Amino acid sequence: MDQWEEKDYSEDKINFKTWSKIIKVVLKSWKPLIMMVISVVVLTACDILFPIMNRFAVDNFFVNQDYTYAQPYIIAAVLLAVFLGLSIWSFILFAGKVEVKTSYELRRQAFAKLQELPFSYYDKTPMGWIMARMTSDSRRLASIIAWGLVDFIWSGLIMTTILIIIYVINWRLALIITVLVPVLSVIAIYIRKKLLKSYRDVRKVNSQITASYNEGFMGAKTTKSLVLEQHNRDEFHELTSKMRRNSIKAAIYSSLFWPLILLLGYIGVATTLYQGGIMVLEDVILVGTLYLFIDFTLKFFEPIMQIARLLAEFQQAQASAERIVALIETDPDIYDTPEVKEKYGTIFEPKKENWEEIVGKVQFDNVTFKYDKGQTVLNNFNLTIEAGQNVAIVGETGSGKSTIVNLICRFYEPTDGKIYIDNKDYKERSISWLHSKLGYVLQSPHLFSGTIMENIRYGRLDATDDEVIEASKVVNAHSFITGLDNGYNTEVGEGGNKLSVGQKQLVSFARAVLADPKILILDEATSSIDTESEQIIQKAIEVILKDRTSVVIAHRLSTIINADKILVLKQGDVIEAGTHHELLSKRGAYFDLYKNQFMREMEEKLSHA
Repeated sequence: MDQWEEKDYSEDKINFKTWSKIIKVVLKSWKPLIMMVISVVVLTACDILFPIMNRFAVDNFFVNQDYTYAQPYIIAAVLLAVFLGLSIWSFILFAGKVEVKTSYELRRQAFAKLQELPFSYYDKTPMGWIMARMTSDSRRLASIIAWGLVDFIWSGLIMTTILIIIYVINWRLALIITVLVPVLSVIAIYIRKKLLKSYRDVRKVNSQITASYNEGFMGAKTTKSLVLEQHNRDEFHELTSKMRRNSIKAAIYSSLFWPLILLLGYIGVATTLYQGGIMVLEDVILVGTLYLFIDFTLKFFEPIMQIARLLAEFQQAQASAERIVALIETDPDIYDTPEVKEKYGTIFEPKKENWEEIVGKVQFDNVTFKYDKGQTVLNNFNLTIEAGQNVAIVGETGSGKSTIVNLICRFYEPTDGKIYIDNKDYKERSISWLHSKLGYVLQSPHLFSGTIMENIRYGRLDATDDEVIEASKVVNAHSFITGLDNGYNTEVGEGGNKLSVGQKQLVSFARAVLADPKILILDEATSSIDTESEQIIQKAIEVILKDRTSVVIAHRLSTIINADKILVLKQGDVIEAGTHHELLSKRGAYFDLYKNQFMREMEEKLSHA
């Protein structure tokens, strides 16, 4: 949890509206939930029956020396013990099932929502925040709900049953317990509030310490080069000292809580024993009844402590509940209309039989776009890319290159204006339809943990091994793959970290070839590789660009010499357009870019000579 989260979510009081939504998730697992409740009811009955049976034993076996019912009593006690054991086993079993199924359902709904949300959501939401929702928050909520319900039901039933029984038996002794309840409640609520604030302060500082750890590890080289070791140590010492102070404060409140509750509880027991002893001497009640009251007095205060603990835990889990509900109920900025869903289906239930084939013509019609709370990137932008045409886009950082391809892919949508695919507004077709026709090769290609074979097959999940190998051969990836120890079964590591940048790029190209997209986006696909790898990848690019519409964001201008059209962007406007030779002959912005890059490359070659 970080500071940003703490500001956005409150734990000061229980939000029943939020919890009602979580309970709906819990009720999806209604069978184990019902069995859990039945188990707790049986457990409560056993807890109540034992003192009642012991009251009978004290009055008959010890006071009156009457053993007439000794054998039935022993049988009943054994049966009760068996039921007690079975009820404990049962509620642990079914509470565990409720916990697991609730955690699964929360994660399933959250993950499904994450699949639907567009890039704009990930732009403004930290990855750590999302991961915490999917892991710690869902696990914490499921645990608190499952075991909290057990404790809450047991506590409520025990307290209610005890009060009814003791008032029926002797209302004067019952008043002793009743009088102490408000006092206990006030103490419990006050100390728990203090505890909650202290623990929250601890978590705040802990998130800062975690961030400090992360920066220290990720920026180790920078720390060494700038000689920041002393500064980092002092900063870290300040944070850990603050956490120590807050933790000690929380420990003090926690140490006060249980002794105070126990003190009041035993005051109640002592008062009951004193008053009840007088009643026994005056023959108002029997010894067994006094024993019953003492036993019930002890049993009565434990549920109060449990409820106080539960309320504090639910308060502490309030932020987790709000965050998960917020994620599950997030409305995507980009979505299909009901009419489109009716015809084309959804991302999880596509109606592929209604999906039209795509030719590949792309048109921007007076498109204006700005990112959330940002400045306008494109203003009344117009562009036509004919089917099968190879268009390259160059320009300085922030000129709108990536925005254009993100709009084509419908990762974002125009703020104003329209985009047409094959002369039809692309909002009139489903997002899944468009994405299934697209290929997108990033500057830093991402590979998933697994083998090379599996990563290439992500381009088309039903592809055979032979088709995967053929796609690799097309982009010249086959030779390096077969040169590895395990060939296509080589594990690529997390994010593909066991392969070089060039090798990862070739794998991503093979994936694109296997998918056979009608529209292909190359986002500076050669900017992070060396010159030798560039020559191999450039040949791969020439292969995959053939016979399909393509948009190439170019870092190295030497890679786009053969483009059908080159667009030079500046602050969202096309300032030059034409082929490589046409733009060079104009001796304008493109000429300057090409000349400067050529000179830099020559200087690099001379410096390494």
